[in-house]
Parts: sequence; C-alpha cells; structure tokens
Amino acid sequence: MEEINFYLDDAKESMEKTILHTNQELSKIRAGKAMPSMLDGLTVDYYGSHTPISQVSSINNLDARTLVIKPWERAMVSEIEKAIKKSDLGVQPQNDGDQIRLNFPPPTEERRKNLVKQAKQEVENGKVSIRTIRKDTNDELKKLLKDGAPEDAIKTAETKVQTLTDAHIRKLDEILASKEVDIMKI
Repeated sequence: MEEINFYLDDAKESMEKTILHTNQELSKIRAGKAMPSMLDGLTVDYYGSHTPISQVSSINNLDARTLVIKPWERAMVSEIEKAIKKSDLGVQPQNDGDQIRLNFPPPTEERRKNLVKQAKQEVENGKVSIRTIRKDTNDELKKLLKDGAPEDAIKTAETKVQTLTDAHIRKLDEILASKEVDIMKI
C-alpha cells in the first residue's frame, strides 16, 4: 500500500508541476498588456555567460503598453537591444543610451486569434503531459499488481489516478478559458 500511495502522490505532484509550467508558458503570451514576464525567455551575453535580462536590469511598466528596461550597467544597453531585436516579440526597442523602451501596439483581431491558437497549443501540451503521467502511473501500478499487490487496491488507485487526471485537465480548460477572454478583450 505504501508503494501505491507513493505513485499516487508522485502523479499528483507531477500534474501540479505541469499546471504551473503551462501557466508560466501562457504568461509569456501577450494579451495586449505589456508585462515584464514577457521578457523572461530572453538572455544577453553578460561577461561570457547567457544571463536573463531580468538579472542585469530592472524592468518596469511605464503604462499598459510600455515597458522600460534600465540596465544596471550602461554597457548592457546595446546587448539588451540586440537580444530584443533577435526575439519574436514583434516590437522595435527605443534606445536612449541609458534605458530601452518597448512600446507594444494593441494587437489586431488577426493577431489576437493567433495568440488564442498559441494558448490552445500550450494547454494541449499540458494535457498531453498529464495524460502521459496517468499512463506512466498506471503502468507502475500494473507492475505492482504483477508483483503481488492486491487487485482491489490497484483498481482503487487507478480510479484515483483517473480522478486526478480529470481534475487537472478541467483546471487546464479553465485556465485556457480565462486566457482566451483576456486575449480577446480589447
């Protein structure tokens, strides 16, 4: 029974991590409002190592559509500008020598629909991951059955795994619905 509970706890923890990861990925999808988290994936060359922009500068909202990046070292301004130009943010950085401004235009209807598609894809990736966790956990439970674990305990555990899976997939659907409303809001 202890092993069964271990696998159930492990499955639940893995599914929670999948939800967190999906939320992080969705936070990178711009929904019309400029957010510092949009720059989370961007790195710059900082004395020979790839370092996130947020670790070499402060990133603040000037207003709902403008981010201001103020590097702690003046030499990093051009490095940050290059990283932004290479990224897929779709904005042109404005460098004034001390800081960089990013002005995000309001997304067009077509762009919003593409962002919704992107969000749906991220949520689908999360669902696939949760289903994979379910499959792996059920495989481990079947091994326990072959090793002599009681069949009714395994069946109960498989039911619990399915319940966990259903709950986490519902949670992802709720997250997607919320993100879709956020994206489509003008």
